Amino acid sequence: MAQQDTDQQQDQGVLPVDDEGFVIDSQDCEKREAAYRERGTSRPITVVGNPVLHRECRDVTEFGAELAALVDDMFASQRTAEGVGLAANQIGVDLKVFVYDCGDEDGVRHVGVVCNPVLQELPADQRSLDDAGEGCLSVPTAYASLARPDYAVVTGQDEQGNPIRVRGTGYFARCLQHETDHLYGRLYIDRLSKRERKDALRQMAEGTPRYPVVAND
Repeated sequence: MAQQDTDQQQDQGVLPVDDEGFVIDSQDCEKREAAYRERGTSRPITVVGNPVLHRECRDVTEFGAELAALVDDMFASQRTAEGVGLAANQIGVDLKVFVYDCGDEDGVRHVGVVCNPVLQELPADQRSLDDAGEGCLSVPTAYASLARPDYAVVTGQDEQGNPIRVRGTGYFARCLQHETDHLYGRLYIDRLSKRERKDALRQMAEGTPRYPVVAND
């Protein structure tokens, strides 16, 4: 494909793929993230207790201007909150879509969008558990250790509706799993023990968010 055509596709949110069929989401990250963010408007973040965070979201079925505007707003909101990933229900929208701007175990930056994500079950020889600290914009100021696989593969669609496969290692693998969980109504604190969950909620209650949040009624 000619370079001009490739550039036009990337401007429209269509990423190239490698020889294994995974999206190449590590190229032109600064340019692509800025383009999304500058078109968007930052929205406040929903926090634990808001019903939209605790139920499975609706599938994305319309891949048009409304979805594109939502994605732009999500990137803007993610930057305001200084996050590395953001699910639509974290800004109150009941749709299965998340965005990410996250580094992997080698420090390589990845930027992209996944609609209708499905986390793939991988054989044990392709992954090992990484017991590291995890936080969430929807549980502000709280952190807890949580073991997750250090390699993850998510399938879904891009914002144009094209099928995609995304893979991540290290912190990016954690991000892919964390954001996919969100869209099925699960927060990371739901994977903690009762004592650890209680401690995370205590941290949240005692802290002050550094970004705008939606107060629960």
